[in-house]
Amino acid sequence: MEKIAEFFGFAERKTNFKIELVAGLTTFMAMAYVLATQPGAIVGFGSPSVTDAAGAVITQEAVVVTVALVSGVITILMGLYSNMPFALSTGMGSNFLLGSMIQAGALTFSQAMGIILVEGVIFLVLSAFGIRDLIVRMIPKNIKIAISAAIGFFIAYLGFNNSGLGTYNGGISMGDFTNPAVMLAVLGLIIIAVLTAYKVKGAILIGILLTTILGIPFGITNVPSSLISVPDFSGVGSLVAKFDFSTILTPTGLILVFVTFFGDFFSTLGTVLGLGGKAGMLDEDGNLPGIEKPFLIDAIGTCVGAIFGCTTITTYVESSAGVEAGGRTGLTAITTGCLFLIAMFLAPIFLMIPNAATGPALIFVGFLMIQGFKDIDFSDFTEAFGPFVMIMFCIFMGSIAAGIAGGILAHIIIKVATGRAKEVNIGMYILAIPLILYFIYS
Repeated sequence: MEKIAEFFGFAERKTNFKIELVAGLTTFMAMAYVLATQPGAIVGFGSPSVTDAAGAVITQEAVVVTVALVSGVITILMGLYSNMPFALSTGMGSNFLLGSMIQAGALTFSQAMGIILVEGVIFLVLSAFGIRDLIVRMIPKNIKIAISAAIGFFIAYLGFNNSGLGTYNGGISMGDFTNPAVMLAVLGLIIIAVLTAYKVKGAILIGILLTTILGIPFGITNVPSSLISVPDFSGVGSLVAKFDFSTILTPTGLILVFVTFFGDFFSTLGTVLGLGGKAGMLDEDGNLPGIEKPFLIDAIGTCVGAIFGCTTITTYVESSAGVEAGGRTGLTAITTGCLFLIAMFLAPIFLMIPNAATGPALIFVGFLMIQGFKDIDFSDFTEAFGPFVMIMFCIFMGSIAAGIAGGILAHIIIKVATGRAKEVNIGMYILAIPLILYFIYS
């Protein structure tokens, strides 16, 4: 115990073994909903498997196992290497973007993993050489904020669609509220909202589980014969080391690499700094000493995740739940990681969760992601026009890629048209080329 305390620096960070374990459990409870949403994002909610355009079969059970495995290993690595209480898993955003394209036949699973691996390698190189400040300066603040908000709106849309709260065939309309599944989804949303209002740790996960249980007597939730099972690694084999780089240099491929990279990069930057501030780890200039360590692990996580068939691995803002519970060292992360590894044996529990339970969770995740909308500067129209186009394109075109591409191009166009071209970083003009090609050829 003394060696553990000395290794993690309990005395310096004013914590102890019990606090760190409780914080790790709290973090896991807050982010374990990823094990219920990731399979649906990739395979499709309500479907046990999907066959992509190349004929590859991806099952929900295999996705649960790989996500739990990679999240566990990388989070443990984060705790050991950085000694910070940050947990990682598949980020919300790129999973729905790539998953929807796989399900629609616009992208094969191998092509999607090729994109994720390239994005991860770029992130790894930039992290290793400390070039992140250059990237931060290139993209305008409003655009960076709008990317997260636009993805949030898209995820909320998926939640409405999958749960039946809204219908989008032939137009936008209200769902059938006489349908028991839709009524259950409404109840699920209320449960998550009330738990969140009372600041209950793991509100999203608890809401999912309670809604799933309430769905049993109505026949909405199908209970499996066993709640615990040995991981089916045979299905995992179809996900491991599946790469196709043929689309990387196409207009669609370039925009997807851009979207996944910047989503991961800025999500990690904001999350790490925000969590560092809550944990009292920032210096007098607002910087986090040793920030290169979580960045490096995050980048490695994305590369390793791609090898095991996972979309972008990123540092989770839900780690704040553990920080608020007192977590201050890497032992918090290690505890969370171990719980993810244990979750591999609980795949049947996560697979029994119906759309009526995951839909409200997606709506709430979308709500959490759009909160940054309030930070967009509307005082300067030339700064607000790009974010406006980005969010509107994303919502009404039903495409994250189209939204982000349109928003960036709109920002450049309005600046040039108003004689303020010099305010646009040269890198943005270079970026505009593949974005224009995306709209022409996609």
